[in-house]
Amino acid sequence: MQLDIVATWVFVGLMSGYMAGFLIKPGGYGLLADLVLGLAGRLVGIGIFHALAMSPDAGWLVMAVVAFAGAASVLVGQRWWYTHA
Repeated sequence: MQLDIVATWVFVGLMSGYMAGFLIKPGGYGLLADLVLGLAGRLVGIGIFHALAMSPDAGWLVMAVVAFAGAASVLVGQRWWYTHA
């Protein structure tokens, strides 16, 4: 992978973590945890991205949607675990 693609994934992961944390308000550990979980969700998004056999050069919009879906899924899982533990 090229450095610009990795930097883009990191940026999109951080922004996705912020947006998902903003949209999924109740529970959680705060902004920093949402950003870290967004980066973890980015990895989930990358897994989805590769499982769908999509090229990393598909564009910003596709990368943002996939990273947001991964970050939101990780945050929802964290919020569920937080309320049921």
